[in-house]
Amino acid sequence: MKRISLALLLAIVFAVFGCADTSAQTDQNLRGKKALVAFFSRADENYDVGYVAKGNTQILAQMIAAKINAPLFHIQTIKPYPKEYKPTTDIAKQEQRENARPELTAKVENMGEYDVIFLGYPIWWSDLPMAVYTFLQSYDFKGKTIIPFATHEGSGLSGTDRNIAKATGAKVSTPLVMQGKIAQNSQDEAQKEVESWLKKLGFID
Repeated sequence: MKRISLALLLAIVFAVFGCADTSAQTDQNLRGKKALVAFFSRADENYDVGYVAKGNTQILAQMIAAKINAPLFHIQTIKPYPKEYKPTTDIAKQEQRENARPELTAKVENMGEYDVIFLGYPIWWSDLPMAVYTFLQSYDFKGKTIIPFATHEGSGLSGTDRNIAKATGAKVSTPLVMQGKIAQNSQDEAQKEVESWLKKLGFID
């Protein structure tokens, strides 16, 4: 019995550490892949930061693109959201109830060229903004890797990484999750978090 228990214990340890190593290798293998940084972000009045010229998620997107030398694609709706925060949240809630797919202003014409998509968004009502679903359902992501980065004010990632995987069939890699007020008001801190995350992914040294 002791020998069987020891063998079982060793098998469990090997399985746990083996899975961790495989995941790390997968992320490291992303280096050298052609990447796009796509993001949805809204300026004007935002929660806990007031009126801003640049949305919280856009700040992170620009940091990421600059560090890995990747192009940016801003996911924007044809019909803009209100400048005020509360009316925007009301519309976002209605869109979620209706499972809406807001029409976007542009498409990525050369999406097939990219192996990795960094996908940025704020958490709206514990989910992706519906415009991000429009984006995800506009392309074939099979065989690609999507790396989420999200801003929030207390909800965390809210399982949106799983929603992205379900919507696209893509591999979803290690996300970055940050409070919007840190991205907006503490950009040195935000930059350090972005760089640490990109190092773990294997994109920078």
